[in-house]
Amino acid sequence: MGLLIRSSRIHREGCYTTTPIRRGTRIIEYTGERISIPEADRRYDGDEITYLFGLTGGKRVIDGTGIAALINHSCDPNCEADEIRGRVWIWAIRHIRAGEELTYDYNLYDGEDDVPCHCRARQCRGSLYSEDELKKRKKAARQRKPAA
Repeated sequence: MGLLIRSSRIHREGCYTTTPIRRGTRIIEYTGERISIPEADRRYDGDEITYLFGLTGGKRVIDGTGIAALINHSCDPNCEADEIRGRVWIWAIRHIRAGEELTYDYNLYDGEDDVPCHCRARQCRGSLYSEDELKKRKKAARQRKPAA
């Protein structure tokens, strides 16, 4: 299958398929150096854009260097990421047409700043954070708010 990088309506550049992809197809591995969270913080302190993918256990991340690192987020994705024996694979969760941009839901779960979403999906939640993370943040904000 052919993948290419080109300008994206979602964010900067994106990954597109040149051929149709069937639902259930393993498309590409998310590759890069595996580093600790403190090392990732050191490398990217103050950087607005990173290509980090958190691994199960929460202590290590992949510092993405391959094509998969350029797959953008969408609240209505056509792919999903799945960690299998320490490797992260991108899978098609529906049929993807030739020329379509590949996307998956980042479901971010940590960080201090808001990370707005620009996917333009009908049900866009407005953030790259997961629905659960947004609920936790909203609850924490209510608890911090002084009673009137």
